[in-house]
Amino acid sequence: MSRLAIINPGILLLIQDLGRYGGAQQGVTQGGAMDLHAFCWANYLLSNDSNAAQLELTVGLACFEALDDCQCALTGANMAATIDGQPIAPWQSFLLKKGQILQFGAAKYGLRAYLAIRGGFKIPKVLGSAATVMREQLGGLDHGQPLASNTVIDGYNVLLLSRYSTVPTEYIPDYSADVVLYVIEGYQAECFTHQQKKRFYRQHYQVTSASDRMGCRLEGEKIAGVAMELISQPIATGAIQIPPDGLPIILLNDRQTLGGYPILGCITRMDVLRLAQVKPNDKVQFKAIDAQLLIDYQQRWMDFCRFFTLPF
Repeated sequence: MSRLAIINPGILLLIQDLGRYGGAQQGVTQGGAMDLHAFCWANYLLSNDSNAAQLELTVGLACFEALDDCQCALTGANMAATIDGQPIAPWQSFLLKKGQILQFGAAKYGLRAYLAIRGGFKIPKVLGSAATVMREQLGGLDHGQPLASNTVIDGYNVLLLSRYSTVPTEYIPDYSADVVLYVIEGYQAECFTHQQKKRFYRQHYQVTSASDRMGCRLEGEKIAGVAMELISQPIATGAIQIPPDGLPIILLNDRQTLGGYPILGCITRMDVLRLAQVKPNDKVQFKAIDAQLLIDYQQRWMDFCRFFTLPF
């Protein structure tokens, strides 16, 4: 068995898997890993099941002690991780020996990192998932609460692999690059005038510190005159709500399942993964997607799901 002791959870440390699906009609949101790209690669490096539970570190500053030899994988934002003071780069698997200390600094680029162990963490499932959703008090080790210091997380009793792997360079994102989010406009785009949409697409919005796992809140030139509220409707991942203050909110994994503000459209599923690594004060820009690019993005998403054998 592999076990990790949490010395310091850092800013925010959560248990996550692929998420909790099929409960939206009962008001249960999906939750799950915010950056599926990084999450899936971490499990892949260890030959884990695609849904094996991992640790999601936000910002960083966490610290762990191995209570047994642990075969680990680290992906996502580079948080200047060290093992007993020696640097360890992300996007690879490695051995954390019993008694060694795995320490994280703060991410310079990107926001979230994923730490997996061989076989996954042994976490009880609620409604079919171990995913932690704080707002709903579901999942994790303690009714949706973030992990705390002095907690021991158990793994499964599995054989360690004889090899160690790294993610090919072409699949490692550049989190310092400009962020362009492609928008699939929905029928409620008709609620917005040509001038309102022109204002929306022309500017670079700044991500605010009020952003969280529920939604990415943006600051910039307001889209004035959007004061309508509609009958509550289901909300998809990546939906762009325009509330009365005129500042867009992109709804994410822990979003509410219903909402009554007009939705201009949704960003693509691939762009949702990129948005998961955007920090407060970073800039994003929206672009309306054309038919050919939409087909290309849909194919990329299908290829991604097929490669990692995702159940959706």
